[in-house]
Amino acid sequence: MPGHVGGKPKRRPSAPEVLRRLGRSKVAIAAAGAAVGGLLRLVHATQRRADGSSDFRRILTDEHPAIVGLWHGQHLLAPFFRPRELPYVALLSRSADAEINARVVESFGISTVRGSGGREGVKAKRAQRKGGARALVALRRMLAGGTGVCMIADIPKGTPREAGLGIVTLAKISGRPIVPAGAVTSRHHVLARAWDKTRIPLPFGRIAVVMGAPITVPADADDALMAEKRREVTAAIEAANLAAERLVGTRR
Repeated sequence: MPGHVGGKPKRRPSAPEVLRRLGRSKVAIAAAGAAVGGLLRLVHATQRRADGSSDFRRILTDEHPAIVGLWHGQHLLAPFFRPRELPYVALLSRSADAEINARVVESFGISTVRGSGGREGVKAKRAQRKGGARALVALRRMLAGGTGVCMIADIPKGTPREAGLGIVTLAKISGRPIVPAGAVTSRHHVLARAWDKTRIPLPFGRIAVVMGAPITVPADADDALMAEKRREVTAAIEAANLAAERLVGTRR
């Protein structure tokens, strides 16, 4: 009988399931990435740099290749302050939702490395650790080859604005410095339901970019020093963000 396989009725997908599948198709992801990238270019073209911002071009050129650390929720501003003449790679998760972010980042000439796994269950946690380890190895290789790294320091779905050990570990194994960075626009929309309170930059505002002193991690750092460096990175990125917020007169 039509609609039966092996004597069992074949269930037809519901309308929401069909929409979800369409939304995650390669065509839809490519279209969404192109649209977001185009909007960001428009926003970037209408932004004025706030007085008191760091000379990020000089800093990133002097420290290149460096590991630029910033918070979740501000990742959309990373292409705004990356010197175009310097090669950069961004670390993104392996989730389906990150596919659009990858397309947006790549549209700005920034390559991507995917490096996280699932969070549910023992097997998924093991996959996450393995995926993270492979990503760090790939990033270390790229740093050694002269490519800078843009890395979101806090952990997805974890505590916002608290650096994880990933960025500290990368600095340890690569020997390259972490440059703590904060970027804030005076006009933006906050996604209140997002765990990281992502800010969508809006046109015709001012942008402040603040970078702190580079942080290095010794190759022989033990667990205690790694924990200390993680706290140092957390404090430095947050200080940069607070300074940027003061420059444009905005708060979280």
